[in-house]
Amino acid sequence: MASSHADKLLGVRDGFLRFFEHRLGRPTSVVVVPQSPAVDPSGLPLTEEETLALAAGRARDLEERLRSHYHFFVATEGGLQSVEVDGQLRYFIRNWSYIIGPYGDACGGSGSVQLPTRLVEGLGDKEIPAAVPATRRGGGMLRTLTGGLESRRSTVAASTMNALSTLFYGILEMPHPLRRQF
Repeated sequence: MASSHADKLLGVRDGFLRFFEHRLGRPTSVVVVPQSPAVDPSGLPLTEEETLALAAGRARDLEERLRSHYHFFVATEGGLQSVEVDGQLRYFIRNWSYIIGPYGDACGGSGSVQLPTRLVEGLGDKEIPAAVPATRRGGGMLRTLTGGLESRRSTVAASTMNALSTLFYGILEMPHPLRRQF
């Protein structure tokens, strides 16, 4: 299995474990079953809308094909976002997870990292994904940009946990109420 797929699978598992073990207050078993996407995307999505649409479409495809076998259907994708700040266009990379489960569907995003201006200055949207030196094997753009402090796995875990938080908001309560600390 390619490193990027393993990172995504482990990240999804980590996100589920973090959410459910924290919420339930006990160890939880989580099994993530990899599924091949119908079509691999070519390149990095260039907007958050494109990234979320790709993840949502993949999750719906999984649900359609496998609904009688599993409880949750998760698709996760990395993508770019551009934001104008003080008249300058800045580009960020982040991961999104889309989950369909027994209580509906939800999205969650990871933190984002800005692509250095010096790397993308003068490039068009189609050229930007190739501007950051990174490989799937080496952990991708986020690992490269953060010097290894963040990885595809950690951002997938964060986006998955955030989507689960939305999906289960008000349904699963914490086992012990938070006490006020004085």
